Amino acid sequence: MKKEILAPQALKKVKELQAHNETRIDEYYWMNDRENPAVINYLENENEYNDMMTAHTAAFQKSLFKEMKGRIKEDDSSVPYKLHGYWYLTRFEKGKDYPVYSRKKETLETSEDILFDVNLMAEGFDYYSLGGLNVSPDNKLIAFGVDTVSRRKYTIRIKDLESGELLKEEIHTTTGGSTWANDNKTLYYTKKDEQTLRSNQIFKHILGTDPKHDVLVYEEHDETFNTYIYKSKSQEYLIIGSHSTLTSEYRILDANDPEGEFKVFQSRVRGLEYGISHYKDHFYVLTNEGGAINFKLMKTPVTDTEIQYWEEVIPHRDDYLLEDIDIFEDYLVVSERNNGLNKIKITRWDTGESFFVPFDNETYTAYTSINPDFEIDILRYTYNSLNTPTSVVDFNMATKEKTVLKEQEVLGGNFDKDNYQTERIWADAEDGTKIPVSLIYKKGIKKDGSNPLLQYAYGSYGSTIDPYFSTTRLSLLDRGFIYAIAHIRGGEYLGRKWYEEGKLLQKRNTFTDFIDVSKYLIDQNYTSNKHLYAMGGSAGGLLMGVIINMAPQLYNGIIAAVPFVDVVTTMLDDSIPLTTGEYDEWGNPNDKEYYDYMLTYSPYDNVKSQDYPNMLVTTGLHDSQVQYWEPAKWVAKLREKKTDDNLLLFHTNMDAGHGGASGRFEALKEVAEEYAFLLDLEGITL
Repeated sequence: MKKEILAPQALKKVKELQAHNETRIDEYYWMNDRENPAVINYLENENEYNDMMTAHTAAFQKSLFKEMKGRIKEDDSSVPYKLHGYWYLTRFEKGKDYPVYSRKKETLETSEDILFDVNLMAEGFDYYSLGGLNVSPDNKLIAFGVDTVSRRKYTIRIKDLESGELLKEEIHTTTGGSTWANDNKTLYYTKKDEQTLRSNQIFKHILGTDPKHDVLVYEEHDETFNTYIYKSKSQEYLIIGSHSTLTSEYRILDANDPEGEFKVFQSRVRGLEYGISHYKDHFYVLTNEGGAINFKLMKTPVTDTEIQYWEEVIPHRDDYLLEDIDIFEDYLVVSERNNGLNKIKITRWDTGESFFVPFDNETYTAYTSINPDFEIDILRYTYNSLNTPTSVVDFNMATKEKTVLKEQEVLGGNFDKDNYQTERIWADAEDGTKIPVSLIYKKGIKKDGSNPLLQYAYGSYGSTIDPYFSTTRLSLLDRGFIYAIAHIRGGEYLGRKWYEEGKLLQKRNTFTDFIDVSKYLIDQNYTSNKHLYAMGGSAGGLLMGVIINMAPQLYNGIIAAVPFVDVVTTMLDDSIPLTTGEYDEWGNPNDKEYYDYMLTYSPYDNVKSQDYPNMLVTTGLHDSQVQYWEPAKWVAKLREKKTDDNLLLFHTNMDAGHGGASGRFEALKEVAEEYAFLLDLEGITL
């Protein structure tokens, strides 16, 4: 007789949580202790259970991994860009997980200087992330950050590019990024709070000195703000930024005067958001000042930067979201969004002549790329769509000619973009709002309700999930899946108002929009509830947790990756990374109104005795964004409460954090696990 595989049963310990004269009981609160052997034992038991329950798909997962890896050009390289007389390149070598960073002096025909071979640096580490590469103005030094734990706590090191030697300085607990002053010896960087991981301090390091003597330049005392530092594209100003969800503030300093004092550009006013770019004798200010919800562009003299001196350049428009600008010697480039679609508008400074970069697709993604040089007529941008691989394009703003420098190669010999159909449809929300949905599927499918469909969304922080190309997604499409991106409220797909209607006390719109899209896809016979699947990660994992409490009958399965599911408890604990900075997104539950509202949707607090879909939940032990214990507690409570026999699988990566595995191919194994879960539920094994 085949032995039954029993799911882990977590120990229950009553913990009373008090707020607003109310008591909540949390029987799994004890999991909030990464050092507790019982916690590690529980996570390992869940991993073992997951392995046993998916053992029959192990070969399929390996096959999917091989298939997805086979589409990727292993010996690939980036399009080079030029900065301060050097061409910079990033390339991958066949069979290796990590990039090689290099540069060539003046021309691409000269010999290559290796900056970093991350494959060698990552040897012996389960996780390795190198970031924040920052070359000094004289091209002789490079600062960089390394994280070997996946907690996003980087150690900054400095390399001498002439000798190849690492300098002795090590600067710990930073964001990894840094900024050189123009004297080539002063390096600014951002420190993180050891416990909360909030980016709260800017320090100044002098080359050759002990980092313990570094000077604190700025400290952000408001716990709802993060701080950071960068240099203007003009290379003339050092800029300290402070940012919360609703408010921003900047400080500026002449980059040639690192001994000087930073000056406040415009002091913070709650609700005032702005960003600054320097050009000649003016700063250009992208801002929501005066109720410009979709933002407008203003300018102000470098000598008078306060708000009373700001002059309008591009007015606010109800139908255009002004997202970003790129400044060149002869051109102003504006990135906008209209009716959900990216637009790139180019204007000559001298004549005021304007035109849009032409795009021809029903649903696509386009954005400006690396453009570090002022004095050229070439704009580099990136373009792709659901069925069009990513292209890097140089656009001549004077002649309006475009040159495709590189199109992503899809290896394997089976890909043809004409084999796939893309469309954008509009679903009806319960309040009458039209919700846009981007779809891709293989041509020839019948809309008879029998198609498996994976519906994806994020829906928070104003983050927009544009319709992008994915080689891994082909493994679902080629097996008959439809893939749908629901552009729900909480993102900015249809402008800033779209975001405002999906946050704080209107957050439930995010969840009901997703459910209404699901109902619409079923009503239009794209799929049925027997074949509909949903997926989301982080705040999108919160979305998954809510929809299965509210409408579990609509879905055959869900994937919740690093899900934020214990909303009330987390937002009441200001010692947890990110909590205080999230108040303007979710609300502060120390306020009874927000506390009560959060309780209406918090997935962990609303788990009840009912049938739930098949579920795969993933997390990382060292996650700095969503702590591992949120999904761990959630899964334990679901196991206790659910009344069905459907799958509930929980996989913790014991070596990684919020972003998953660090190697480019190791990450594919996680995708293969997710896809095998979906395909197995559909009975698809090839």
